[in-house]
Amino acid sequence: MSKKKTNQTPVETEPDLTGESQQQTTEPTIDPMEQLKIEFEQLNDKHLRLNAEFQNYRKRVEKEKSDIFKYGHEKFMLEMLPIMDNFERALLASEHENTESKVMEGIILIKKSLDEFFERNGVKKIEAIGTPFDPIKHHAVMTIETEDHASDHVAEVFQDGYVLNDKVIRPCMVKVAH
Repeated sequence: MSKKKTNQTPVETEPDLTGESQQQTTEPTIDPMEQLKIEFEQLNDKHLRLNAEFQNYRKRVEKEKSDIFKYGHEKFMLEMLPIMDNFERALLASEHENTESKVMEGIILIKKSLDEFFERNGVKKIEAIGTPFDPIKHHAVMTIETEDHASDHVAEVFQDGYVLNDKVIRPCMVKVAH
């Protein structure tokens, strides 16, 4: 047997000008039911997120409304505090001078009315003497060495502090023992 050698040149194929591959690739087809399930899950997730956002919004608005109701008159009360201070000074001055007059009786009645007004509106005086120093409730302007009070406790109050519904609207101006 003789072996014949043939010179064969490879046959060139023409390039595909359409951009399509000569091999047919088939994309897996998604079942319409599966497609609907995917869309349902996406929409359900979107619905749950929107509902959660709305609930958070509603809670935030309720808290803001509550805070407005609770602290809405804070500015007014702050402006009333100097008036209360002046009445208290007048009462202290009358005690030192032992003054008893109709004017002083009137001041006492006005002071009592202011106390009741503050109480009805949630404003309370901060009791400070003998309590531990709290930088939120107290503004220390002096310190004193004394054995009458424990260390870091309020020894004297120069100006009363007030809270409005558990929020400090003016801290006490105090002298602290050390």
